[in-house]
Amino acid sequence: MSKAEILAQLPKLSAQDRGEILEQLWRLEEAAGPTENEKALLNEAQTAYEANPNAGAPWSEVEARLRKRS
Repeated sequence: MSKAEILAQLPKLSAQDRGEILEQLWRLEEAAGPTENEKALLNEAQTAYEANPNAGAPWSEVEARLRKRS
């Protein structure tokens, strides 16, 4: 079955079936680990944090700002 065929079938599935597929996809992604590009981004973020740990904001503040936007 081609990727196009799989994607065409997804809307026809029940919410439960789509949820199971989504869980399986996440398990596969977690098992694969980060890509080289993702590792580079994480390293850059870590370096920036170490250079200035007070530049960021706690998650609670970030979440509150995001919720105000929507």
